This record gives sequence, C-alpha cells and structure tokens, in this order.
Amino acid sequence: MTAQLSWYVARSAGIVGWAVLAAGVLWGLALSTRVLGPKPRAAWMTDLHRFLGGLATVFTAVHVGALLFDRYVGFGVGDVLVPLHSSYRPVAVAWGVVALYLLVAVEVTSLLRTRLPRTMWRWVHTSSFGLFVLSTVHGLSAGSDTGRPLTVVMVIVSVATFALTVARIDQSRARRRPPRTSDRPVRTGAVRSAPLPRS
Repeated sequence: MTAQLSWYVARSAGIVGWAVLAAGVLWGLALSTRVLGPKPRAAWMTDLHRFLGGLATVFTAVHVGALLFDRYVGFGVGDVLVPLHSSYRPVAVAWGVVALYLLVAVEVTSLLRTRLPRTMWRWVHTSSFGLFVLSTVHGLSAGSDTGRPLTVVMVIVSVATFALTVARIDQSRARRRPPRTSDRPVRTGAVRSAPLPRS
C-alpha cells in the first residue's frame, strides 16, 4: 500500500480535479446562458465560478506532482509535460498534457483579466470548453477506474455541458441576428401628405 500511495493520490486527485472542473464549467455556463434568470448576478456567484477554477488547478497540480513521485508506473517530467512522450498509454496521457496547458492558460488569463484586452481574454476563456472535453477524454482513456459507475456520471455531465453550450451558442447567434422586417416596429399616426404645388 505504501509503495502505491502516490499512485492512489494521483488517481484520486485527478478524479476530484475533473469533478471540480466540470462543476466550474457548468456553473459558468449557467451564469452566461441565464438559466438562473435574467436578473443581475450576485457577487458570490462569480466568485464561486472563479473559486472552482482555482480549486481545479490545485487538484491538477497534486495529480501531476503525485505522478512524478510515483514508482508504480514511473512518470518523468517529460511524460507529464510533453505530449506522446509517456510510454504508459501515450495518446491517452497526451490528452491530459494538452488539457494541462489549456488549464494554465485559462487560469493565468483569468487572474490577469483586468490587464488584458477583453477580446483576448474571451477567446482564451472559451477554450475551457475544449479543456473540459480533453480532460474527460483523458480520464476515460487513461484512468484505471473507467469501469466503475464514475464513467456514467462523467458521460452525463458531458452531455449536460454540451447541451448548455449549444444553448449559449444559440443565444449568442440570436443577439447578433438582425431583426426581420416583420419584427421591426410599425410607426403609427397620420401621414403628412406632400404640399401641392401652387399654380
């Protein structure tokens, strides 16, 4: 048990990190799609979204750090930082490596949000959708617990996230779509006729 302690820590930290990330993405989508209503958001709602993102980063750091100390499989620095470098399920681990870089990018730009152009921040923050997908694929393909009920939960959460994403995209398109002719307000009242020319 002692020899495999780091392996168990890595597995549990990875699962918890993914769950917190999923909660953060779902909460962010709930806020942006106005599922919770059109009223202004309380400050704690935004703070909760940021807290979940930071907590996911912490658990991911524990996950990666535990892998480096593990001797059960034997991960090196290159295995956790370079895609396809690992001899243990290289493709599956590569998804996690790319997800790690996306997570760092999202968190760093979130901390520097007030100092960055809004367009740049928005583009990077939108990559959190890809981050969630990559981390889910990584967990399903590289994890050793995929045969358990956790897999069903991961799939359900993934579907829910996809549905909220579609709703958000649809709302964004609806805001940018120009109004149809029938939707434009009709001006009522008497119409002044042009004055007749004098003879």
